[in-house]
Amino acid sequence: MPAAAARLRELLRGPEPVIAPGVYDALGARVVAAAGFDCVYMTGFGTSAGLLAAPDIGLVSFGEMVENARRVAQAVSLPVIADADTGYGNALNVARTVRAYEAAGLAGLHLEDQVAPKRCGHMEGKEVISAAEMAQKVRAAVEARRDPDFVIIARTDARQPLGLDAAIERGHRYAEAGADVIFIEAPQSEEELERIAREFSLPLLFNWAETGKTPPLPLARIRELGYRLVLFPISLLLAATRAMREVAACIRRDGTPLAYRERMLSFAEFNEFIGLQEWRETEARYRVDG
Repeated sequence: MPAAAARLRELLRGPEPVIAPGVYDALGARVVAAAGFDCVYMTGFGTSAGLLAAPDIGLVSFGEMVENARRVAQAVSLPVIADADTGYGNALNVARTVRAYEAAGLAGLHLEDQVAPKRCGHMEGKEVISAAEMAQKVRAAVEARRDPDFVIIARTDARQPLGLDAAIERGHRYAEAGADVIFIEAPQSEEELERIAREFSLPLLFNWAETGKTPPLPLARIRELGYRLVLFPISLLLAATRAMREVAACIRRDGTPLAYRERMLSFAEFNEFIGLQEWRETEARYRVDG
């Protein structure tokens, strides 16, 4: 099997969009792999929620993001793409970020042009650095990778503060700086998505965020427009949080989770899912008798 980054590039060249559900921990990565997907996305929004129970406003550190990405990548054999926020500083920090994510086993990452501390791409009040500064950060990212297949995704958040024209112009500048995939965050209509698709020959990323600023198009329409990579960054997070709240409320109300039990995995099913039998077989190989 090709290395993770090479496999991701192979998928991006394929006939179908690459669908990458977002996860915030290693267990979520196992869930995505078991569902039959070809790629996993580690969401910064979800990582902030999962590690800190905090919103996506730049509170998670470089080290915390890298370590979470490492755990996610180690949990599956699929290519993993990870949010790398603003790169955690200037062009030098971006170079270090790329090398750290690559060493952690990632297949690619995306960098954004927001002012630090950043905000979730579908929040109000975003600010962006200059296009020239971000282009240099993209260039630093491209030159820092050791594996030429490692995928650099350049994201611009300029649509909300500066307008669509500015966002498209930035996308072209980041492509010229060497980005492999262009990610124009938070287009606000299907017409805007159509225009973006017409503007670029590089692979484009569609960010499918529930109740966000971008219309929730069917996958068939996203495919028709030509977007090559589709992220579902918070679907699993929102579903899991609702389920946990419901179970907690059930226990609080009834004293036990019995009323919810039919919607849960059994203890045995869960242990099977997380590989207990494989670990037991490994343990048996090294057992000392006598």
